[in-house]
Amino acid sequence: MIPIKPVSSQAPATSATAGPAQAALAFLKPGSLQLTALPPLSLYVHFPWCVRKCPYCDFNSHEVKDGFPEQQYLDALRADLEQSLPLIWGRKISTIFIGGGTPSLLSAAGLDRLLSDLRTLLPFDSDIEITMEANPGTFEADKFRAYRDSGINRLSIGIQSFNSQHLHALGRIHDGGQALKAVEIAQANFDNFNLDLMYALPNQTLEEARTDIATAIGLAPPHLSLYHLTLEPNTLFAKFPPPVPDDDTSADMQEMIAELTTAGGYANYEVSAYARPQRRARHNLNYWRFGDYLGIGAGAHSKLSFPHRIVRQMRYKHPQTYLQQFQAGSPIQEEAEIGRDALGFEFMLNALRLTEGFPPNLFAERTGMGLNQIEKQLDLAEKKGMLYRDHALIRPTDLGRRFLNDLQEIFLSD
Repeated sequence: MIPIKPVSSQAPATSATAGPAQAALAFLKPGSLQLTALPPLSLYVHFPWCVRKCPYCDFNSHEVKDGFPEQQYLDALRADLEQSLPLIWGRKISTIFIGGGTPSLLSAAGLDRLLSDLRTLLPFDSDIEITMEANPGTFEADKFRAYRDSGINRLSIGIQSFNSQHLHALGRIHDGGQALKAVEIAQANFDNFNLDLMYALPNQTLEEARTDIATAIGLAPPHLSLYHLTLEPNTLFAKFPPPVPDDDTSADMQEMIAELTTAGGYANYEVSAYARPQRRARHNLNYWRFGDYLGIGAGAHSKLSFPHRIVRQMRYKHPQTYLQQFQAGSPIQEEAEIGRDALGFEFMLNALRLTEGFPPNLFAERTGMGLNQIEKQLDLAEKKGMLYRDHALIRPTDLGRRFLNDLQEIFLSD
């Protein structure tokens, strides 16, 4: 954490930063919150293109048809970051996550340029975690060695399944053999990587799900992210729902996952995250602990804290619109403070995802409000048996974790 001190305008007073610098000064004015320290700061970089849009995907991703404007987009990312600097002046970056889309479509030279720009403009923590999402259909050994040499020290690989039939049903561009090859390349080049898998897939049986999870554990990744397939609105699967396992089978899959991961030495430290000791995803932990993050790139979101307010931003989503907005002055489409009435829910929405919970004083540190702001909701959640709390800890119980949505909704009420 960074202790809050009296702030003067230390941002360079150039024409390129005059607008953001004025915004930063406005955010430093007295407000309704009282933060005693600023939380850790992460950087998220969004790459909005992919080879093919998956039918379950509701992320801001767009199919590459005739290539993508790599250099123009890298120029825009640098300009986006330069304009944002007054909002984060003097703060170190603890983690970086390059997500998408499929960032591994970037050329080795393009990725090297991006990281060089980030180092030039931002102070990094000495042990910074820099993660890049990668699609097995884009794995090339030489390119990933170049990514590592440029500074990527963690990969998050979108395996989804090792079963070629299920991968086809999910619209993925890789097959089971390419999934295994991608892990082999990752193991040869990176000490730290994550495998993303999904379960409750179209027509998937319990035994097929077991084979997927057992295969993943057998490859000994430091981290696993295991997601239940959901049919999100505005996706092809929402419009044409595939046959998926029923609730009982899905519950059996979740029990199986708990058994296999525990036996394999993985701790379920967050709803969908499983890690070997000392291998938890630091970038995601910062989200769940209500830390700060600056998002650059098309559709990227930011949450930034100031001594008396917390602000959210969203960039324009479509890549072409995002690129065009720099000519108009700013890529930011929406910007608003988080009101006191919403802060309690937003904090708990994230922190309750953590199996270990959080210390009570973290609420005040991250929201600038006293815990009494949500005392009534805490009492109700505890009475329902969904929350455990004492002077040192607040965490969901087993019942609270099983019905997490219901637990989180308690904090929506006044």
